[in-house]
Amino acid sequence: MERVELKKPSLCTARPLTSASLREALRVMQMMVTSCYGPNGRLKQVHNGSGGCVTTTSHSSALLGGLSLSHPVLQVLVASIRNHISTFSDCGLFAAILCCNLLERCLRLPLSSHKMIRITKSLLDVCLTYLKSEDCACKVNVDFTHSRWLLDMTRSILASKPACMMTMKEVDHVSLLIVKSFLHKVPSESGPDRVLGRTLTVTIEGPSVMQSAFVPGMLIEVSPYSWSRLMPSSGPPSADVTLALFSVSLCGEFSDAGDGAVEVMAGVDPEKVILDELIVLGKQMVDDHVQILLCQKVIHPSLKQYLKERGVLAVDRIGAALMEPLTQMTGAQPIASLCPAPTTCYGRLRQISQVSYGNKQYLHLVPYETAVCSIVLCNRNETSVKELKRTCQTAEHTLNLLLKDPWLLLGGGCTEAHVAAYIRHKSLSVHSRYLKELGCTASEYKLVADCFCFAFEAAARSLEHDGGEVLTDLQDGHFWSVPPDIDGEHVDTKHVCGCRLLNKGDGPRWTVLGSPYEPFSPRNRTEISSLLLAKETLVLDSFTAKCNAIRVAVDTTGLILDVAYVIKDEN
Repeated sequence: MERVELKKPSLCTARPLTSASLREALRVMQMMVTSCYGPNGRLKQVHNGSGGCVTTTSHSSALLGGLSLSHPVLQVLVASIRNHISTFSDCGLFAAILCCNLLERCLRLPLSSHKMIRITKSLLDVCLTYLKSEDCACKVNVDFTHSRWLLDMTRSILASKPACMMTMKEVDHVSLLIVKSFLHKVPSESGPDRVLGRTLTVTIEGPSVMQSAFVPGMLIEVSPYSWSRLMPSSGPPSADVTLALFSVSLCGEFSDAGDGAVEVMAGVDPEKVILDELIVLGKQMVDDHVQILLCQKVIHPSLKQYLKERGVLAVDRIGAALMEPLTQMTGAQPIASLCPAPTTCYGRLRQISQVSYGNKQYLHLVPYETAVCSIVLCNRNETSVKELKRTCQTAEHTLNLLLKDPWLLLGGGCTEAHVAAYIRHKSLSVHSRYLKELGCTASEYKLVADCFCFAFEAAARSLEHDGGEVLTDLQDGHFWSVPPDIDGEHVDTKHVCGCRLLNKGDGPRWTVLGSPYEPFSPRNRTEISSLLLAKETLVLDSFTAKCNAIRVAVDTTGLILDVAYVIKDEN
C-alpha cells in the first residue's frame, strides 16, 4: 500500500513587497535588463541550468523568454513585458527598466499604494497626451515618399544589438535590405481586398554579413543529394509554372485518414491500395499539366519517381510555416485529401530556378505580381546569425506599425529625458480641483511626479555603460553622454546628443541628468522643426511600441503595488 501524505496548507504571504528577498530579486532583475540596454549594452548568456543550448543575447524576447522565475510578483512583471513584446516586438528592455525603476522609487515613498497608483496613472495620461499631441518636440512624422526615416529607424534597431557583431557598413547594408522588403510587400494601391505581403527570413551561418541579400519570391532549401533525386531530366520548369499545394501527407500512411476503425477485406493489401491511389493522383497532376507539386508533409518515394519520370518536380517536407505565404504568393488552395482536386486549386508561378547562398542550395520560386519576398541573412557564427534574425524581425514588425501610426520618436535617451523635463514643468502648475479629484495634496503629487520623472531619467541613463557622465540640456531636455576622461564644459562643439539632433555648438546649458534642476518648458515642435529637416541621420524609436511600453510599465507597477497577499500552493 502506498504511503499517503497529508495535504499541506497553502502558504499565504501578506504584504509581499516588504519582503527583503523579493526586493533583492527585483534589484537583480533591474540590474540585468539595465546592463543589456542600448548599443553598448553587455551581453547575457541564457541556458536552462541542466545543459543544452546556450543563448548569447541582449534581445528582450530571448532574454526574458529564457528566464525561470519562482516568485509570483516577478512572474507578473515578466509576463506583462513578454506580452508587450509579442505584440509590438520592440522596446521590451525599456519597458522592463522603466517598470523596475518606477517600482523601486514608489516603494520608498511614504504614501499609500492606492494614492500612488492614482497619481501615476494621471501622470501616464499627461505623458501619452503630450506624446500624441502636435506640439510634441520629440517625434517625427514619417514621409513614405522618402526612405530616410525608414532607414534611420531600421539602422537604430540593428545598431542597438551588439550580439549581431556588425560594422556600421554592414548595418547600413542590412537596413537597406529590410526597408526594401518592407516597401516590396506594401500594396501599391489601397482597397478592401489588399493585404500586406510577407517577408520570409533565411539564415546562413558562415558567410559575411555583406553577402546578405533581398530575394523576391520564396526560397526552399534543397540538399545537394536531394536535388539530383528530385529534378526531372528536363530540369526545373522555366516559365508560367502550374503548381499544386498539398497539406495532407502523400506517404501512404493511415494516420492521415482520420479517426475511426479501418476494415480490410480478406486478400486486400492496404499499402498497395493506397499506393495505387497515389499513382492515380500523380496521373491527374500530369494530365492537368502540373509542373511542380509541393507537399507540407511527406511524399511516397514511388510517387516522387512517377512524377519525376513525367517531368513534374515534387518537393516534400516544406513545413506548415510556408503554407500561408505559398497560398498568398501563388493563389493555390491547399489540397487536404487524395480525392481528385479541381483545377481551380492550382496556383501559378512566373518561374523556378536553382540558386546558391553560402554552402546551401535553394529552389527559388519567383511569383507574378505578389508581395511575398525573402531576406537571406548571413553572419559569421551561430550566435550572431540568430541575434541578427531576431533583430531584423523586430525591425520588420516596427516598420509595419508605421502603416497605422506614421510617427517615430527621437531615440538615444532623448525622448525619456525630454518627457521627464516636460512633466517636471507641468507638475508645477496643477489645479487644486484636479488634486482634489485625485485625493492628494500638492506635495504628494510632486513626490510621485518626481518619482515618475526619475524613472524616465534612469531609463535614459541606462544607455551609458562605460562610466561616462550623463547630462541633459536646459533648453530641449535631451540626453548627452560625455566620456569619463573629458570635462563636460570642454567637450567638442560638434558633440551631439543621443538622437543626434542637437550639437554642443547650439550653446545649451547642461546639468547632470537625474539631479535637481530648476524646471523649464522645453522648446515645442514648431521651434525645432527646421532642425529635424536639416539633419541627415537620426537615432529613432518606434512611436507605437514606446507609447505602449510606457503604458505597460506604469500599469504593471500599479498592479504590483496593489498586491496585498500572495497565496502559494505548497503541494
